[in-house]
Amino acid sequence: MTTITDQPTPAHVSAPDGERKVLLLKPRGFCAGVVRAVDIVRIALETFGAPIYVRKEIVHNRFVVNELAEKGAIFVEDIDQVPEGSRVIYSAHGVSPAVRQQSKDRNLRVIDATCPLVTKVHVEAVKFARQGYSLVLIGHRDHEEIEGTLGEAPDVTTVVSSAAEVAALEVPDPNRVAYLTQTTLSLDEARDMIEALKKKFPNIVGPHSQDICYATENRQVAVKNVAHQADLVLVVGSNNSSNSNRLVEVSRNLGTKGYLIDNSKAIRPEWLEGVATVAVTAGASAPEVLVEDVVKYLGSKGFGSVEEVEVMPENVRFGLPPEIVQAIQAAPSSPVSA
Repeated sequence: MTTITDQPTPAHVSAPDGERKVLLLKPRGFCAGVVRAVDIVRIALETFGAPIYVRKEIVHNRFVVNELAEKGAIFVEDIDQVPEGSRVIYSAHGVSPAVRQQSKDRNLRVIDATCPLVTKVHVEAVKFARQGYSLVLIGHRDHEEIEGTLGEAPDVTTVVSSAAEVAALEVPDPNRVAYLTQTTLSLDEARDMIEALKKKFPNIVGPHSQDICYATENRQVAVKNVAHQADLVLVVGSNNSSNSNRLVEVSRNLGTKGYLIDNSKAIRPEWLEGVATVAVTAGASAPEVLVEDVVKYLGSKGFGSVEEVEVMPENVRFGLPPEIVQAIQAAPSSPVSA
């Protein structure tokens, strides 16, 4: 993964005197896991027809969820809300083995939209547990991703959300400890907790490659590179989106005002007072149409110059799950292709 120290400062093109400016960060918005998850729901609806049940929000964005609901997706909180024998899709955040067993008990036809990078963390949790490690899971307890990963080895796993919690942590054998992280954490936040763990447990082991996903990292690096050039950073994303909230934190930690907005209607006029340059980005579950709406709104407020600042290229793609591919192959008349 590319780090902030490897990134050159992007060229800054000055706007004409008196003109207010938008710096449009790239990469931004949908990551490969979100594209895959949303495509899975859309293709399932077109291939099998409505209704299609989805456990939890497929991704953490209200606009996306509402759009899919209008097409016939039914979002439920628990598996027991899905009629027996129906088709259900697991969200991009993953589920625990207990949820998978519930689905089996109810004879549900499952399509798994779990992000492959989340699945990687699940596999690591199982591996460490089988090897006899106490597992420390770094993340936010109320996040669905943590709930799913914790369920892989609940008897040996402890969730920590701060360096203070690390200090109070006790394990059966301090020499047999492993750690994993939620994929959508702040890079700085994760680094601080990992350093605290290594200080407390010198022999701690971790994953071969970091668990924080490439998109989370790339969007944070983009904010770090551009925040010093802006008076304000606007992050398009929903309140329950972990990676979107982390982008706001990154901006504020660098001393630049930052706000999380669902759409242009959430922008308060007073935020723009005395502001010459606004940086705009979007969390990994926010669609580009919302970003375009924000840029259009800012244009109406005098921000007539728009410069797209690409910090690094991003070309990751994930394949569709076999359940969807097989269904498409079995229905050649379908207009949807893999």
